[in-house]
Amino acid sequence: MAALLLKRLTLQTIKTENNCISRCLGKYILHKTIPAQLSLGASVPRLSYLIHAKAFSTVADAQDEAKKKKKSEPAFSNIGRKIHERVIHVLDEAGNDLGNMHRADVIRLMNERDLRLVKRDSGVEPPQYQLLTGAQIHKEQLRLRELEKARPKPGPTLTKELTFSSTIGQHDLDTKNKQIQQWIEKKYKVQITIKKGKNTEEPEHKMEEICNQILQTMPGIATFSSRPQPVRGGKAVMCVLRHLSKKEENAYRETQGTQKEDTLNKENRNNQESDVVHQ
Repeated sequence: MAALLLKRLTLQTIKTENNCISRCLGKYILHKTIPAQLSLGASVPRLSYLIHAKAFSTVADAQDEAKKKKKSEPAFSNIGRKIHERVIHVLDEAGNDLGNMHRADVIRLMNERDLRLVKRDSGVEPPQYQLLTGAQIHKEQLRLRELEKARPKPGPTLTKELTFSSTIGQHDLDTKNKQIQQWIEKKYKVQITIKKGKNTEEPEHKMEEICNQILQTMPGIATFSSRPQPVRGGKAVMCVLRHLSKKEENAYRETQGTQKEDTLNKENRNNQESDVVHQ
């Protein structure tokens, strides 16, 4: 009887231990599984974000590449037969307006007349093209290249400096005037410093007169950026010359034109008066 009771207690203990182990193991598995599922769910939005970012980056790169390609394209050149638009506005080699044409008709005309096609204005609708010969394209490219060279480069205006004595000889002064004019024509500013000569008998305003004399050798080209003024305690005079602006150049031409008209009118009046006297 005691042995049977002991056996039942042993079985009950084993069953209880198994249930406890199962519950503990279940809780452990549950704790490990849920965070894993949460982390997987959290990674999905991040993945979609990365995909979106990659797509955006690809679009941006494509736009940058298109801009670089557009900049690298020559401003005036033969595009061949690669006409992307179906209908374009066409000018012939003499500048006559041929109106809107289908690209197939344009290519046929190019073959018939041995002409090239260049883009004139892509900002209108339909875009404007012109048919030209190879010689015309080359001539226009040379003209545009010369214009590009003549165009002033952006940046600060450089200043050249020149110093000499007020006792300078006329020949040396003429040489310096030529050098100053060359600098002015290249859009430089020229700072001129004239030192007072050792001769104490020279006129007080001689240095300022030399500055004015230099300016008078360049009519319609230069003007004072800084008028003559004493420096070094009155022992020298300094002035700065610059090139005329476009507005100042136009005003000078108008003044010269008016003066010529006045001179011609005065001469005509004098001739008429002399004719009347002789009659």
